[in-house]
Amino acid sequence: MIMGKFNYILMFALMVSGLSFIHSCFKQDDNNVQMLYPSALVTVKPNADNTAFCLQLNDKTVLNPVNLKESPFGTKEVRALVNYREANEDEIPAGENEENVLPVYVNWLDSIRTKPMVPHLGEVEDVEAYGDDPVEIIDDWLTIVEDGYLTLRFRTNWGNGATHYVNLVYGADPDDPCRVIFHHDAKGDLDGPLADALVAFKLSELPESCGQEITLEWQSYSGRKTAKFNLGPRGTDEEKRVDFTAEELVKSIY
Repeated sequence: MIMGKFNYILMFALMVSGLSFIHSCFKQDDNNVQMLYPSALVTVKPNADNTAFCLQLNDKTVLNPVNLKESPFGTKEVRALVNYREANEDEIPAGENEENVLPVYVNWLDSIRTKPMVPHLGEVEDVEAYGDDPVEIIDDWLTIVEDGYLTLRFRTNWGNGATHYVNLVYGADPDDPCRVIFHHDAKGDLDGPLADALVAFKLSELPESCGQEITLEWQSYSGRKTAKFNLGPRGTDEEKRVDFTAEELVKSIY
């Protein structure tokens, strides 16, 4: 069973004020308010020895960071928020002009907690192992399926400093192998103020029979909820957005 801490920086990164990001040798213009906000959600893809890496923007475009040679996250493939601008002509190395590859200058790059899915252990056993504390899934551009990952922005109570854990369970319904269940274990931290966090799950355990759609289930503050995600056809980000009904989604307040 793989469990992991949230990136608490990301909770604050999603608010209008008080933003805080990890800056690893990236230049920043403090007078430019646009530097505070992410330009995109990407997959950081290093090569085997991390001598080079790229940022997968969507199914059609790859970002090539001209000012960074190594991924700050080592050889791990992770989802991340990035703030970038298109590279100037004099910043692009000679000979690097590939179709569907956009040379960019990265101002900052902040990883999202990225995890594999976990197997179903049994209805009671799943609750015992993975928790069943409530969350709300937020309807905005960060809640999306793309590049083989389900990325979720969710809201819950945070207060006493306990480490929360989240997992995405597959295989819970033999009649519907394309249904996955989001589990949250707050470790008793249930009374603090509401705040948001991000997590991404790699969907490699889904069977090919899922085709175009998966169903996400979670425990909300008003009971069990479900939402369907479109896995394809591969195309625009809008085609891959989650298909929620109004009563199932909590709108972003930030």
